Parts: sequence; C-alpha cells; structure tokens
Amino acid sequence: MSVATKNKSSVSDFFSLVTFSHTIFALPFAIIGFFLAVERTEHEFSWYKFGLMILCMVFARSAAMGFNRYVDRDIDAKNERTVNREIPAGIISGKAALVFVIINCVLFIACTWFINSICFYLSPVALAVVLGYSYTKRFTALCHVILGIGLALAPIGAWLAVTGEFNWLPLGFSFAVLFWVSGFDMIYALQDQEFDKKNKLHSIPAAIGKKNALALSRAFHIVSASLIWTTGVMGGFGMYYLFGAILFSILLWYQHSLVKPDDLSKVNRAFFTTNGIASVAFAILVICDLYLVL
Repeated sequence: MSVATKNKSSVSDFFSLVTFSHTIFALPFAIIGFFLAVERTEHEFSWYKFGLMILCMVFARSAAMGFNRYVDRDIDAKNERTVNREIPAGIISGKAALVFVIINCVLFIACTWFINSICFYLSPVALAVVLGYSYTKRFTALCHVILGIGLALAPIGAWLAVTGEFNWLPLGFSFAVLFWVSGFDMIYALQDQEFDKKNKLHSIPAAIGKKNALALSRAFHIVSASLIWTTGVMGGFGMYYLFGAILFSILLWYQHSLVKPDDLSKVNRAFFTTNGIASVAFAILVICDLYLVL
C-alpha cells in the first residue's frame, strides 16, 4: 500500500510515530535506579543529573522506536494491523523518520557526555542494543528478549548516572524488567502470529503457537515477580516496597487473565494499561519506601 506523504509532518506526528506515551514503561524503573543510588550511597540528589537522565530515557527510546518504524516500514505496509502507522500511511516519510532517529541518537550521546564519563563511553553500546532490536525479528524468535534487555538498561543506567560505578542492587531491578518486558512483548506479538509465519518473521508465538507462547510469557512474568521480591529482601526494603511488590505481582496475574489463545480482544488493555499502571505504582511505592517510614 502506498500513500503520498503529506507536505509537512507535525510534532504530534512524530510523537505518534514513537508512541511517546509508552515511555511510561521503562521510565519508572529508571527513576527507581536514580533515587536508589541517591539514598543508598553518599551521592547528593541533583536536579541537573535527574533532568539529564530523563532526557536520556526520552531520546534513547525515541531513537529506538523511530528506527523500528523506519526499518519495518515495508513490513508494516503489508500488515493490516499496522498499515495505518505514520510511514506506510504517508504521514511521515522514511527519510524524515531516519533524520529524527539520528537527531535523537546525537542528543542522547550529548546528554551522557554531561552526566559522566562512564555513561558517555557506554552510550554507543546502549544505542546498539535498542536500535539493533529492530532487526532481530528477521532471524530469531528471541527478539522479545532483546527488547527486554534494551529496557532493562534503565535501572542500571540511572544508577551509573548518579554514582559512575556498577552495583548489584540495580541489577535486580534490571533483570526483573528484562523478564517483565520480554513476557508482555510475547503477548503483544500474539496479534501477528499468522502474519509473521506467512512473511518468515520470527517471534515466540510464530515459533511455538499462541497457547505455548502465553505459557512461556506467564513463566517469564513469574520470574520477573520473583526477582522483584528477591531484590526487596536482599536490598532490605520495608512495607511500602512490600505493597508495591504485591501490587506488581497482582497486575501481572491480571494481565494474563485478560488474554486467551482464542480471544485477543483485550491485548491492548493487557499490554498498555496494565503494564503502565504496574510500573508507575511500583515506582511510587519503592520511592516512598526509600524516604518514608511506615
């Protein structure tokens, strides 16, 4: 399907291109990593670094999503579910999307330069992971795990922004994010199972079927919840954290109650709404645990 690109794309078109509102998935865990580093080390809170960390998250995710839409533009044009996305619909040209990606990559690297040297030196690695994900569905069903790794960089990246040093504590949250994101991306991919098989694209649902993909997604989310609980115990967190872990676990269970192999009508509610609430609520309660006594 080919549609003539309109003369000028608006800022809102680019926000739509990268589904900017979905930054909510990884951002709360980055904020957890930031405040955890401030509270558990001798480093002082800095609005300057906090703002730069937020900008890094926004620029990296915008680059990743924009690149995904650019790389998949021909695939999206063939898929009935995605044919109305900005590039195949002609709202944004492929060239404009690529320029948008490059600008966001440059801004991301520039922000890391002003944070500290280790963040700057690791910035190309982070970009390689989040951009490289877009090609993985062409050769491996583990593409969901690569996406999970990309978002899992948020807690440890935020910790590094504050301290400039590695530590095991944010890694607990990073691994929890890895399994959480990988699991819910498998659910989202259920919608394209037949399309992926027909077009020789790789995904867990295309490889093992909807029922088995849901079972594997459930297993990933059990691991994610277990890591949240384990990190809470090992990190010496208190009651607010306990409430957050309980809520996060319940929402993961609720997410799976919405989706059945023969009924995908509630995938968007499971994917967008439930995961957004889970990450934000959990982050709020973790930060409360760091600063408030219950």
